Amino acid sequence: MAKEDKLVAERPASVAVDTAKTGPVGAEPVKETGEGRVEETPFEALASICSVLVIGLFILTFLAQNFVIPSGSMEKTLLVGDHLLVDRITLAPSSKWMPLVHYREPKRDDIVVFLKPGEPDLFLVKRLIALPGDHFHLRNGVVILNGVAQNEPQAQLWPADSYVPYKDDFPSIPAAEADDPVTAQWAVDLAANIQGNDLVVPPGMYFMMGDHRHNSLDSRYWGFVPRANIVGRPLFNYWSFETPDDQMYKTSISDQVAWMGHVVVHFFSDTRWKRTLHLVK
Repeated sequence: MAKEDKLVAERPASVAVDTAKTGPVGAEPVKETGEGRVEETPFEALASICSVLVIGLFILTFLAQNFVIPSGSMEKTLLVGDHLLVDRITLAPSSKWMPLVHYREPKRDDIVVFLKPGEPDLFLVKRLIALPGDHFHLRNGVVILNGVAQNEPQAQLWPADSYVPYKDDFPSIPAAEADDPVTAQWAVDLAANIQGNDLVVPPGMYFMMGDHRHNSLDSRYWGFVPRANIVGRPLFNYWSFETPDDQMYKTSISDQVAWMGHVVVHFFSDTRWKRTLHLVK
């Protein structure tokens, strides 16, 4: 069964707040302890905490966000247990009120975080294979883009991989013969966008695939990704911890507590230190 690299957004860590501040002019008089220290009022403490939370939420919502890789569709580029910092600015639609911010359109070969079509709450990470207007197909697993065979060392077949007609000769094999289920809407859209041997990417759409092509449920199964669904791109891996492939399916409280205990006990031995601050490309 192929996999989607479903990204799990991580909760922000608690932030220590320095509450040793004096009040503003005109505020309630501050109190001094016997040692001469200044104490802030409860209102000032609450205001300080709220300001930190607002700034933190702004950063995590609009600028950058933490995600963890729970499945192996992007191996060996991204591993299960990689913790990524995702840039949510560069690929965002440009804004006139922020002229100094660098924006650009998604490019071929970008690794992209996006919302899965039809499931607006599900983040995925894949590699961008084809842009609007591109003609492409696969032959024996090789991407033929606008008539040119692509060199993709990151997507070489693994020793255990074998020929899968729908995956390796896409889109020449009918959706009804796919090895994994194809969404009903994509079965219709796929047939409508084939010209000769090629699939043609319509305006405003992008085609995504996982680097582990035989282990990836990607655009071959659920279709094009609209521009509006693209969230950002991973910048670097700030922590990587050896994680079982089936950990994402262990959702009970007891499983979660046991996993947290495992992380604490094996933090130093199971952390992939060579991948710390590893750039994603």
